[in-house]
Amino acid sequence: MNQYSDLLSELSDFLYPRSPYYGQLESENVAFNAQLQDFSQRVNYICGLQTGGKLSSEEAYKQIQLLWKHLKMTKKKISLC
Repeated sequence: MNQYSDLLSELSDFLYPRSPYYGQLESENVAFNAQLQDFSQRVNYICGLQTGGKLSSEEAYKQIQLLWKHLKMTKKKISLC
């Protein structure tokens, strides 16, 4: 069981890499950094799917545009807190 959980942990680290935050340790900055890393990871997947022929260019653009709008809304919400 322990070997299985180690494998899942390694797989998760590979699929969802996170880098540490080096800026000022304020909750707003850390929260936005997490959202920014998530945005980056999702854009990476969308680009891979488009490059591999699984998504059209238009669909990839629409999905990235939605992710961008969500990131902007998140930034505004965090800034208001």
